[in-house]
Amino acid sequence: MKHTAACLALLLLSGCMVGPNYTRPPPATDPTPTYKEAVYQEVEGVAFRPALPRDTLDRGTWWTIYGDTTLDHLMAEVDVSNQTLKENEAAYRQAVALIRQSQSALYPTVGYTGSVTQNSSSGGRVSGNGLVTSGGNSFGEYSIGSTLSWEIDVWGRIRRTIESDAAAAQASAADLASARLSIQSSLATSYFSLRISDERLSLYRQSVAAYQRSLDIVRNQMNAGTASRLDLAQAQSQLEQTRALYAAEGANRAQFEHAVAALVGKMPAEVSIETAPTPRNVPMFDAGAPTLLLERRPDIASAERQMQSANAQIGVAQAAYYPDFTFNASINFLSTTLSKLLQISSAVWSLGPQFAGTLIDGGGRAAQVEGAKANYDKVVATYRQTVLTAFQQVEDALAQQRYFAAQEVIQRRAVAAAREAEELSLNQYQAGTVAYTTVVTAQTTSLSTQQTLINIRLSRFTAAATLVTALGGGWRDTDIPAIMPTMPAALPKPSPVKKGWWPF
Repeated sequence: MKHTAACLALLLLSGCMVGPNYTRPPPATDPTPTYKEAVYQEVEGVAFRPALPRDTLDRGTWWTIYGDTTLDHLMAEVDVSNQTLKENEAAYRQAVALIRQSQSALYPTVGYTGSVTQNSSSGGRVSGNGLVTSGGNSFGEYSIGSTLSWEIDVWGRIRRTIESDAAAAQASAADLASARLSIQSSLATSYFSLRISDERLSLYRQSVAAYQRSLDIVRNQMNAGTASRLDLAQAQSQLEQTRALYAAEGANRAQFEHAVAALVGKMPAEVSIETAPTPRNVPMFDAGAPTLLLERRPDIASAERQMQSANAQIGVAQAAYYPDFTFNASINFLSTTLSKLLQISSAVWSLGPQFAGTLIDGGGRAAQVEGAKANYDKVVATYRQTVLTAFQQVEDALAQQRYFAAQEVIQRRAVAAAREAEELSLNQYQAGTVAYTTVVTAQTTSLSTQQTLINIRLSRFTAAATLVTALGGGWRDTDIPAIMPTMPAALPKPSPVKKGWWPF
């Protein structure tokens, strides 16, 4: 017994963890001091202002910068009812449960057994007619016992597995944050698409009313003999085309409302959004320092956590080169009499360590190690590409923010000029100095320029939401839950493996 305890203590004290300790690889390239598209410029004579004063606020509830209470209420429903978010949240809980499952391997496993059997022996005699006469006997047999098995994590295989699972759970938590941010961005985009659809409907209603007045003017002039039926047909066509646009826009608005309902986790029949004006001012954001982007994007954090998980799996694969040490103990009580079952004289016990390993496997373990290393390299490449994509998205959104803002200023001038041309052409037609085709052309141009202006405003709202999403919203990598593996007190602290310990 003393020799067994000494052997077990020696195994515990010699514990280490094979495999490389994790260090975060750098991105493919170091971030520049500032974003390329954040440099102050003028676009077609329009000065670009990088940010509004409210941009310094915490972007945790970033959508509040729009100042839209309806949007605020809808965003509050995302965490409550969105099913995609619930799916990611369940995946995170599943990953955390996997950590606890892996941690359980660090502790002894205790089992129990028990049985009751009835045995008989044939002790009868055979008579002259071939029948067996009585004379046999039967007896009961009772047993109860317990087993203990404890795998000693000498080489750190279990601890590396826990490290991998913990990093994977943190990656899942970052995926949850990324999914939430993506859903919030989609909701904001769908909501403002609906509001812009309201603007189009308003524009078409006003245009229908204006074209109806033009049609009345043409009809009166035709009755007076100063206009032809061609003018009347052109005015009628212009009116009906605009009515058709109004009808089609109603279908678009309904689809945007249905999209909002799906994003907040409700049936379309449960969501009805009243018509309301779109916020006049579109917020503009300062992207901050590029180096902070690595801390503010949940997808970057997820990719980085996946690297640690893959790195730990290298240690798990390398541990297969070494024997497994297990401490086993068992005690069983066996008796034919129930009253004597738990007496010492009925006990049979065993106690002692054992080890087992693989001597020759045809290169299977070496292939597993190489596969784990290749998987780590793949995850590193994924991380670096995620960083590059993140910077691309920020630069794209910054460019869109700047150029769309300048485009709106220019387009408003075009709208003002087109409206003036429309009014002048109608006055000149009434005066008989121009044909009605001039009025039709001016009306078409005016409507088109106003449609373009509305589309630009939608692009600006979308670019604002896209930029916030590209910057990570109000998220920070410190928001990842600190899921740390819990080690039993008897186990030694992880120590790095000395170089040359095994010729990998």
